[in-house]
Amino acid sequence: MIARSLANRMPYRLLIEQHDFPSSTANVGNARRLAMGVAAEIAGPDGVLLTTDADAVVASDWIERNLLALASGADVVCGRVAVDPTEATRIPGHVLADEALERRLAELLDRLAVMLDPDPADPWPRHAEAAGASLAVTVPCFNQVGGIPALAAGEDRAFISALARMDARIRHDPTVTVTVSARIYGRAPGGMADTIRRRMGRQDEFTDASLEPSVDAYRRIDFRRRVRLAWHDGAPEENLAADLGVPDDRLLDSLSTQFVGTAWAAIERQSPFLKRRRVRFAELPKQIDYAQQLLEQHPARTSFANDDR
Repeated sequence: MIARSLANRMPYRLLIEQHDFPSSTANVGNARRLAMGVAAEIAGPDGVLLTTDADAVVASDWIERNLLALASGADVVCGRVAVDPTEATRIPGHVLADEALERRLAELLDRLAVMLDPDPADPWPRHAEAAGASLAVTVPCFNQVGGIPALAAGEDRAFISALARMDARIRHDPTVTVTVSARIYGRAPGGMADTIRRRMGRQDEFTDASLEPSVDAYRRIDFRRRVRLAWHDGAPEENLAADLGVPDDRLLDSLSTQFVGTAWAAIERQSPFLKRRRVRFAELPKQIDYAQQLLEQHPARTSFANDDR
């Protein structure tokens, strides 16, 4: 109703499509999948899709920045998401402090990735977020992976993971920004509102699932670098299979795939040394300290000496 009342006042054509989902599929993932599927048909084979959330306010240059990143060679652009500063004052300090520690570890591990296994399509400065509140993608890439995964939650991360398996050029552009609500009651179960409300009552045992202990992240990044080189060379180095803990024939089979992203995903599933471990909140200071030590030991650390973004 609100959208219809505003349609005639918009400086662009607003298409409104109403769809009633059965209760079993009435979730944000399926809604985004349907909406972006309709948008892809409208945009056409040379088009671009941008998506955000209902509670998000995009920056005034959001469209411009997304299009610029795509024009610069990206297939996908992940924007940075910040909580509305006014609403953030209503969140208890301990919750904000925990979130700041999570972000700090994520940034340090991402800096390790930039140094050990740099991605030409995603240079520093960048960030490590992949949220539906700010995504842009070309229609060909969107169609290549079959659109947004039909998941009740986490469809944004699953979408980016699917694109990575197809070697899409994914840019985490820190200049593309949106502001979201700090509300504690949201429409999407398992979303940010649920997380804030839960942590207001008691600290979670584990941090965000995307984080892992620093030593694990270091190992994963280095293995990914070695797998990438082996895929490009068409043959693995002598000890790679043994180091990964996978049989030689399985490694060769994985490396024979069309995309290095697909090869890496298969090897991650097979290697016993790449099983993911979670980081407990109580361990965050120690993990941050260790990640900083790893960065200081690396010869390329000067690349970040004057960059605290």
